[in-house]
Amino acid sequence: MTGGHHPDGRLLVPLYVHPAVDPAAWQAVAAADPKRVAAVVLNLADGPGEPDHVFTEAAEKLRKAGLPLLGYADTDYGRRPHAAVVNDILTYRQRHGISGVYLDQVSAVPGALPHYRRLATAARAAGCATVVFGHGDHPDPGYAEVGLADLLVTFEGDWAAYQALALPLWTGRHAAARFCHLVYGVPAERAGEAAALIAARRAGVGCAVPGAGENPWSTLPHQLTAGRPLPEPI
Repeated sequence: MTGGHHPDGRLLVPLYVHPAVDPAAWQAVAAADPKRVAAVVLNLADGPGEPDHVFTEAAEKLRKAGLPLLGYADTDYGRRPHAAVVNDILTYRQRHGISGVYLDQVSAVPGALPHYRRLATAARAAGCATVVFGHGDHPDPGYAEVGLADLLVTFEGDWAAYQALALPLWTGRHAAARFCHLVYGVPAERAGEAAALIAARRAGVGCAVPGAGENPWSTLPHQLTAGRPLPEPI
């Protein structure tokens, strides 16, 4: 996912269910075509959590299947101390050999840019080839500057909200591969429509899941359950 050479229309999988709870979900992800998967996000406990051999073994199977792994780290909109976030990254690197980091709850305001610039720099110094900023909506355009994040999650929400989304003009100045849209609460019969909409909105990476409630990301993406790849962006 670095260097801008990866194909668009790929899947980001937030795999937020423990492999002991839903082993079939992990097996389905491990069986996915690595060329179609931008990355899988590991999240044990809103971070790396305590050492867990079941989780470690399942993550290793994903890595051996050729899937890039990102470690989930909560930044609490800039309130979480720099050192705590970096410690999460280093823990993931040590335990799971992650190739990147998914920084979640990233602030959208320009005043927090220096904080996130330092975090991105620290992540790369720790060996992360890929840095994802999980804003959940469109941030200040400064977050798209070169050298910060490889991927910006500019939408995370339910299907109804996604259908009403309006894109700010500044997004048109960047490649589709820089943007990711994560949509939950998508009924199976609307999965194709959701994938087409993600592509039409120039999000080169995306995910649509049926789940809702507190943790919709405990359900598998439609693209893995129905064998529907994301169409290429228009």
